[in-house]
Amino acid sequence: MRLNAALLSTLYTSAALLGQVRADDEAEDASSTSIVESSTSSVIEKPTFTPSIVKAPFFEQFTDDWDSRWAPSHAKKEDSKATEDWAYVGTWSVEEPTVLKGIEGDKGLVVKNPAAHHAISAKFDKAIDNKGKTLVVQYEVKLQNGLECGGAYMKLLKDNKALHADEFSNASPYVIMFGPDKCGATNKVHFIFKHKNPKTGEYEEKHLKSAPMARIVKTSTLYTLIVNPDQTFVINVDGVESKKGSLLEDFTPAVNPEKEIDDPADTKPEDWVDEARIPDPEATKPADWDEDAPYEIIDEEATKPDDWLEDEPAMIPDPEAEKPEDWDDEEDGDWIPPSVPNPKCEEASGCGKWEKPTKKNPEYKGKWTAEYIDNPAYKGVWKPRKIANPDYFEDKTPANFEPMGAIGFEIWTMQNDILFDNIYIGHSIEDAEKLKAETWDIKNKVETAEDEASKPKFDDDTPKSPMDLNFMEDPVHYVREKLDLFVTIARGDPVQAIKFMPEVAGAIGTVFALLLAVVIGVLTKSSGSPSPQVKKAAENLKKSAADAKDQVMDAAASGSEKVQAEVNKRTTRSSGPAE
Repeated sequence: MRLNAALLSTLYTSAALLGQVRADDEAEDASSTSIVESSTSSVIEKPTFTPSIVKAPFFEQFTDDWDSRWAPSHAKKEDSKATEDWAYVGTWSVEEPTVLKGIEGDKGLVVKNPAAHHAISAKFDKAIDNKGKTLVVQYEVKLQNGLECGGAYMKLLKDNKALHADEFSNASPYVIMFGPDKCGATNKVHFIFKHKNPKTGEYEEKHLKSAPMARIVKTSTLYTLIVNPDQTFVINVDGVESKKGSLLEDFTPAVNPEKEIDDPADTKPEDWVDEARIPDPEATKPADWDEDAPYEIIDEEATKPDDWLEDEPAMIPDPEAEKPEDWDDEEDGDWIPPSVPNPKCEEASGCGKWEKPTKKNPEYKGKWTAEYIDNPAYKGVWKPRKIANPDYFEDKTPANFEPMGAIGFEIWTMQNDILFDNIYIGHSIEDAEKLKAETWDIKNKVETAEDEASKPKFDDDTPKSPMDLNFMEDPVHYVREKLDLFVTIARGDPVQAIKFMPEVAGAIGTVFALLLAVVIGVLTKSSGSPSPQVKKAAENLKKSAADAKDQVMDAAASGSEKVQAEVNKRTTRSSGPAE
């Protein structure tokens, strides 16, 4: 068999194109690296850390003596199915940021291990009691590696004699939980407080409804919670109000139960009628109503078109089809050419036996039913009678939280290098604002400037994104840029690449299918036997197409499994024992 020049040219061009794309990709990576290194190496003036003189019941900037206040937990797992010896194997460190440093010498508390449970706490010198006072909780979170699945929230722990840092865990009683949390569809700034039922003495978590979204950025984010004595609260993110409301109205379950409840002993009377409308009992079916009449009937007035080819079949054997050379009648049976539409029928009204069409039956009425009327016996929707709630109480001051004796971070996260800094817990909004001006305001400007400087720079005339390119202006450049973007995304997440650029994924599949079709077509239609070289080329091409498809499917499956595994592993908070 002869391999025509067109096929050789196609295969050669495809190989050259793939080689060129890979070479261009490597060159672009080198260029991008050079740009980033050049940009980040540019000098951005940074201030030097100076401890603040702000005073508060608890204030932490993680100075050199931090370990005299903070202690990691070594609590054992309460889960009998756990395989680890310790619940909190994640380590902590106090260090300067490694990503977008804002202030020289400014250190923070850093989560060091990915996919691990971490717990650390610090006791207050004196219990914080906010009864009749404003409570202000403020701290910085820096997600140096982003946040795909994990928490970065704090807990203010209940003051009691059993408060031991070594035993701090998810079961330790807390008063307030506040801060960002993200995993899958969850992305919120938690504000949860525990409220004591004055009748039973039991504690219940109260969750903020419609919590604001967390900021997932690598610059420092400032989270502030203000709870006022009038039972109102405000949550600020980076100094901007993102949520405000009332402890009495915006939490679930509600702080105070209903005054009245349905009587559980009350039952609906047997003669209660709750059907608002009923079929008219006086209606009768008309005498001429035929329920058996069909929906459609044969159109007796229809006539066969003059050009109808009744002697011509609708499908005929393909006259161009040829029996394959390797067809064995004994093993494969008699060869039958495939059928194709009869070309004569395309120019006529139709072929084959003509039958009269059907039409809608004008006498069709369907099954008869009586019209509905208002029910004269209707009594309305039955509801049980109300009785006084035996468990009712009214707490008008839920903002008077129980005394807090310590702060703790008890989290599980898939990303490491989460940094916490400048923790303020006190009663002065003015002091918290002053601290913000001394720390976050300064570092935010530097971090933002450094972040902008680290981004690759482009000429104004160059499209900022491959999505901005126009195919008609430069088809070669358009295809190259689109393919380059697809390859870049696919390196990190093949599934995301297919979702983001389905047209490129489809084009790649089409190219493989086209090349495979060309090879098979040449092999089956050319005269003579194919050479061993051609057979090998066809087999390799077919295998490449199959491998490409398998890789996409494997990527999709592994991506889905990874997400599910992370969600299954994650535990942000577990209910502790009764307090």
